[in-house]
Amino acid sequence: MAITYHSEYLKLQSVFITPVKHAFVSDNRINQQWKALNYLARPNLTNAFEEYEAFQAYLSQKNIQLLNFPLDSQVQIDSIYCRDASIATNFGMIICNMGKEGRSLEPQLHKQTYENCDIPILGKIESPGTIEGGDVAWLDESTLAVGHTYRTNLEGIRQIKALLEPKGINIIVVNLPHYKGKEDVFHLMSIFSPIDKDLAVVYSPLMPIAFRNELIHRNIQLIEVPEDEFESMGCNVLALAPRDCLMVSGNSKTLKLLKDNGCRVTVYQGDDISLKGGGGPTCLTRPLERFY
Repeated sequence: MAITYHSEYLKLQSVFITPVKHAFVSDNRINQQWKALNYLARPNLTNAFEEYEAFQAYLSQKNIQLLNFPLDSQVQIDSIYCRDASIATNFGMIICNMGKEGRSLEPQLHKQTYENCDIPILGKIESPGTIEGGDVAWLDESTLAVGHTYRTNLEGIRQIKALLEPKGINIIVVNLPHYKGKEDVFHLMSIFSPIDKDLAVVYSPLMPIAFRNELIHRNIQLIEVPEDEFESMGCNVLALAPRDCLMVSGNSKTLKLLKDNGCRVTVYQGDDISLKGGGGPTCLTRPLERFY
């Protein structure tokens, strides 16, 4: 089987995660940080441990290799959403520069961890450029969609183009709207989750027309998340394999649409690890290898 890092939906082989014990750590740490990081409510540590144990078990049941980012007292509780601090490519990892100030130290933790694991580094996004991994999604082996948001700026996009375009990668820039403003967590993958080569979960009301048309031109069928399930992360769906999905509970309409389109769906309880901090299953994982 061929291995690639350039997919969001092929069979997932290995993934980095940041367990609750390495991110939330303690009630004291949560108390000090959750308001400043703009969480909707204070996570309950006991519930978070239980939810994450079940979430991790779902990944293990699929024979996915789980790699942990270590405990680091310098980073904050948002480090649980580990997709955001780095980007996986076939040429090595790209270390991000975070658009959210409270997360500025996470990329260095990722870089050090990859170096300790002998995972190559392709490059690093340098200030004033910013990019977060939630704004980055592979459309195919040679096409990367990058959201222009409050977390990912034009200088960051210029730098990722400089790293990848010489290697034959086409970058599609997706200009996202203001929505709720700078303090809100609103990434490209808030409105777009590929789950097969020809199927994606989307929230069209916030999707730029040009990008939506690009997906249709690529013969990608769109599963439209209803308005009342957008805030509860109906659009944040992690593909463990083509049409084999993991999503947070509480989105019954989207769940039915997925099943109607031939998807196998596992639902996890995510009140404290997902909903309060604004990070669904794609945010909780930094996928590496996927198999054709």
